[in-house]
Amino acid sequence: MLSSQDLDASLNPIQLEAVRAGDGPLLVLAGAGSGKTRVLTYRIADLILRRGVAPAHILAVTFTNKAAGQMRDRLAGLLGPAVPRALWIGTFHAICSRILRISGRWIGVDPRFVIYDEDDQRTLMREVIREANVDERQFPPAGVLAEIGRAKNELVDHVAFARRAETHRDEVIARLYAAYERRLGECHALDFDDLLLRAVQLLREHPPALAEYQARFRHILVDEYQDTNHAQYVLVNLLARQHRNLCVVGDDDQAIYRWRGADVRNILEFERDYPEARVVTLAQTYRCTPQILRAASAVIGHNPHRHAKSLWTANPDGAPVTLYEAFDGYDEARYVAEQIRAHVGSGGRAGDVAVLYRTHAQSRQFEEMFLRLGIPYQIVGGVRFYERTEIRDMLAYLRLAYNPADEVSLRRVLNVPRRGIGEATLRRLEAWARDEGLSLWEALRRAQDAGVGPQPRRALREFVALIDALVAHASDHPAREVLAYALDLTGYRRLLEAEGTEDAHSRLENLEELAAVAREVEEMAGEGTLEAFLQHLALQTDPDAFEDRPDRVTLMTLHSAKGLEFPVVVLAGLEEGLFPHARAAEQEASLEEERRLCYVGMTRAKSRLLLTYARQRASYGMSRPTVPSRFLDEIPAEYLERAATPRTPTADWPEDEQRPVPEVAVGDTVRHRTFGTGRVLEVDGDGPRAIVTVRFDGVGTKRLALGYAPLEVVQRAGPASS
Repeated sequence: MLSSQDLDASLNPIQLEAVRAGDGPLLVLAGAGSGKTRVLTYRIADLILRRGVAPAHILAVTFTNKAAGQMRDRLAGLLGPAVPRALWIGTFHAICSRILRISGRWIGVDPRFVIYDEDDQRTLMREVIREANVDERQFPPAGVLAEIGRAKNELVDHVAFARRAETHRDEVIARLYAAYERRLGECHALDFDDLLLRAVQLLREHPPALAEYQARFRHILVDEYQDTNHAQYVLVNLLARQHRNLCVVGDDDQAIYRWRGADVRNILEFERDYPEARVVTLAQTYRCTPQILRAASAVIGHNPHRHAKSLWTANPDGAPVTLYEAFDGYDEARYVAEQIRAHVGSGGRAGDVAVLYRTHAQSRQFEEMFLRLGIPYQIVGGVRFYERTEIRDMLAYLRLAYNPADEVSLRRVLNVPRRGIGEATLRRLEAWARDEGLSLWEALRRAQDAGVGPQPRRALREFVALIDALVAHASDHPAREVLAYALDLTGYRRLLEAEGTEDAHSRLENLEELAAVAREVEEMAGEGTLEAFLQHLALQTDPDAFEDRPDRVTLMTLHSAKGLEFPVVVLAGLEEGLFPHARAAEQEASLEEERRLCYVGMTRAKSRLLLTYARQRASYGMSRPTVPSRFLDEIPAEYLERAATPRTPTADWPEDEQRPVPEVAVGDTVRHRTFGTGRVLEVDGDGPRAIVTVRFDGVGTKRLALGYAPLEVVQRAGPASS
């Protein structure tokens, strides 16, 4: 157990000042790698240990589930396992979800609501657009949802949105917004943005709820405050209004989410909101070498709207920052691959290295080169575990066991596995349900009244009985047992076992992994209910998808790298129009954000930083000359060690090394000299530089560079497969 003396010895003087700061508003400006998580955690420990604040009166808000988990683990190590369970620790969405499940009934929110992710939202919006007879080409679901999401983040509901509509497009979106909200209500569902919108609505419109939560949360701590949007800003300030014990930690130099509604002014103007605020700046960084820190500070120093801070480090000087001028994108990738090989050859690990870039499209050339040279890698942002078909299918069954009104889940599994319930039957049920003012689930129960024929009616009766059985089982069994029951009752497990292919075996393994997640959630949360399990899964976010693999180089966008660190970082494609991005170059606020993004990328590096740009780069099938990024001009020459190449593209891809390249399409059966026979799942690119994804019968899925992989097409796919 931590003592007050241990706390003093574990912190530097400025960190201790932030931890020991008394009541009232506190702004902690935390430079990259300066120990902000430690300060937050130890401040909570100090509130409990030294000042006697009950854990139940402390709210700690993080931006990722991973950060919340790390904070819980650290507090458990400092104060014992019981304390973190009494605290409210979680992301904004998790905290709002918890508030709404407890108190949402006051504003008409069903406490058993399900949370719709992006895929669920698109499915529902597609139905809304179809029913409204709106042209999906002019109003694509993703675009409409983006506008609705922006409105919700500004706390603009569908009524206010309709009032401020000025153009025909605004009026159509207002109509779709209203219909979408109605359908969410019918499904007893909320989307991610609703969690914030409805929580603020509860606090604003129901004074007893506001008073209850203000009294409960006597101390509020918020991490990454520079990334808060308007809804989050309003929520925090409503909750903190009574006690004013609000501690926000962040770094305006790392505010990179303006495109999704974050407002850096929230942190820049904290002292205007709280004139009595105390400000503590954590200036000592424990991550970067002085060389890296000097170069990064030189770049960010060109932003005019920021809190001035002079970061320093006691770390050894380390290697100079390298700036490499490549001939083109392939030469850039070759150079990076050589540096990785040299790092591994000198005793380092491939997992020490991260290659960061501005846009996803830049990964292609690195992938090709790494495949060609046998360098193992992972791309952050591929198909994630919870997006796999079999996982989404089984989660749909579990969501129906929790909430049968969930129409998106109902549509997904109504005929999975196949039951003979076709699209025509579904449309008939939908139309009848609309006419009768019923939900789709109620219409399924009354299929005979809806005029459904005998054969599909029998299948629907069996499906309804299946869901009823799942609901009954879920009422008194933990999630892991409900999952096992659902796999057997639905016939899903039997279907995959009967298929007997490598793909089916892989899908069964994924479902076993889902069962393992259910057990982990039960251990972590201290409860195994289906509600706790579904809540945990629904609130998983993109940053939580990163997996630390010591054997693989990581390829990721700069936005994905926020919050991570690596011994070696490559920041690629530093060219005008690419980074800073062409869309940002003309607006001061956007350019400042691009500069902050560059700073974030540079400060991910612990011991070595490589910056690269190409003299020319392919764009729309043509090679065009480039201009080095203005950010490179902002780094003093003495901070950089320059390198360049005399190479040309033909030297990188010599013709005599290339094999004849077969024409490969999705669905083709191919043979590889080493891996055997497999089926093509994806083809990315054309010609010798295309990357193909193949699932081989014996060794699983592989990504191969077509120009260098010994592939032979043994059977062409039919028209349906391609």
